[in-house]
Amino acid sequence: MIKDFLIFNFIGKENQIGLKIKGNFYIHDFDKKTDNDQLVSIVLNMIKKYKVNINDDFSLLVNNGPGSFSSLRTSLAVAKGIKISNKINLFGYKNSDLGQFKLANIELLIKKKLLQKNLIKPIYLS
Repeated sequence: MIKDFLIFNFIGKENQIGLKIKGNFYIHDFDKKTDNDQLVSIVLNMIKKYKVNINDDFSLLVNNGPGSFSSLRTSLAVAKGIKISNKINLFGYKNSDLGQFKLANIELLIKKKLLQKNLIKPIYLS
């Protein structure tokens, strides 16, 4: 069961990342003109700020789209880097399965098993 996680909803519009740790859920909303370069620094800042211990009980959830090519590729690259360096679980989900970005919907995604483990196949918008 996924308990603590970091979730990337980074598809080119209304980009957000969320962190669930020790029963608390924190969201970072990106500005409309988000630079993809900001993702790594904001993730690192959240990890430091909330004193996250990334271990094998921690999971990473990534939106597979549909969405912007550069936003999806950036979030997938960052996610895979975190997965490889920390040996954590990586899951993908479809944007249409999530609905509104809030904890209740994310937990429903997990409960309904709408996550794909390690098989991340992004869907790009043309």
